[in-house]
Amino acid sequence: MSAALWIFLALGLLVFFWAVGAYNRLVRLKNAIATAFGQIDVQLKRRYDLIPNLVEVARKYLAHEAQTLEAVIAARNQARAAEQTAAGSPLNAGALGALAGAEQLLGGALGRLFAVAEAYPDLKADQTMRELSEELASTENRIGFARQAYNDHVLEFNDAAAQFPTLIVAKLFNFTTLAMLASTASEAERQPVKVSF
Repeated sequence: MSAALWIFLALGLLVFFWAVGAYNRLVRLKNAIATAFGQIDVQLKRRYDLIPNLVEVARKYLAHEAQTLEAVIAARNQARAAEQTAAGSPLNAGALGALAGAEQLLGGALGRLFAVAEAYPDLKADQTMRELSEELASTENRIGFARQAYNDHVLEFNDAAAQFPTLIVAKLFNFTTLAMLASTASEAERQPVKVSF
């Protein structure tokens, strides 16, 4: 065999092994994203389990605020359903968008519950309510950290899939860029809060 044939074979093998390495890296990064979403999923389930307990404690004090309590439970159930759908396909942008929307509704309902609870000193003083509120706040922080880790993995994957020469492997095997989780959905939510006295 001629030297040119050996060089051609060596170059072909080099390109093949590089492509396999690039493909495996993209798969590893995609799996890291799924794992990061799993951490979000764990914390969301924890929060969803805390909310009914919180509502039950508040129900004793807020008997005439049944609409607020029912709104929290309805929003929790909707968010949990969206979370279960997203957990089934954590790389699906539509499922993640639905989860983000449901989470916003739940956050608004919880905010209204806590605003109503402020008007009830006995409820604010209830030891169980305080413990559940602290546990919920701690869980919210964990969710925030898990979302940040998820976004970090998505950024790393998107960078790898968009950079040349890995871009070639990404296009060949249909590795599309993924959406990051956002805490706000509209420009209006990003505006500073206006306070007036």
